[in-house]
Amino acid sequence: MADYDINDIKRRMSGAVDNLKTEMSGFRTGRATTAMLEPIVVDAYGSKMPINQVGNLSAPEPRLLTVQVWDGGLTPSVEKAIRDSGLGLNPQAEGTLIRIPVPELNEERRRELTKVAGQYAETARVAVRNVRRDGMEALKKMEKDGEISEDDHKRMSEDVQKATDSHIQTIDTMLADKEKDIMTV
Repeated sequence: MADYDINDIKRRMSGAVDNLKTEMSGFRTGRATTAMLEPIVVDAYGSKMPINQVGNLSAPEPRLLTVQVWDGGLTPSVEKAIRDSGLGLNPQAEGTLIRIPVPELNEERRRELTKVAGQYAETARVAVRNVRRDGMEALKKMEKDGEISEDDHKRMSEDVQKATDSHIQTIDTMLADKEKDIMTV
């Protein structure tokens, strides 16, 4: 029974949910938070690096973010990465300090952000379903090889399905909460 481990399946599904939590924390809902910038990657030194590895992120005011870039040569790359991030932010560089004013969200921008949140949630659902598929295939193979009985296969399949349903429900709840948060003026 080395191929099938319900705890490993649950752990992998939880990983997809945790990843979604991280992505959702980066959504701006009106207040400036450094988590908004964390998903951004910067072209630096010939590779892509997370923004928090090229400078210090801070939120000195409720409507302002700053990035203190450690290497002045990377300032244009960081500025471009923020502008191209799809967050609707317009950074202004002052030497190695980049100021990023966080504008109020208008209705149209809020709708766009809810669509992006929905895309993130769907990606997480697909990841959970892929883990489910792997578990189900392992069970079929074990039954075919005579390692488990048909009854064991059915019972274990139900366990995998329950874990899948639970994780999908968590994702749906997170999405509904985030959409409500984004649309709240």
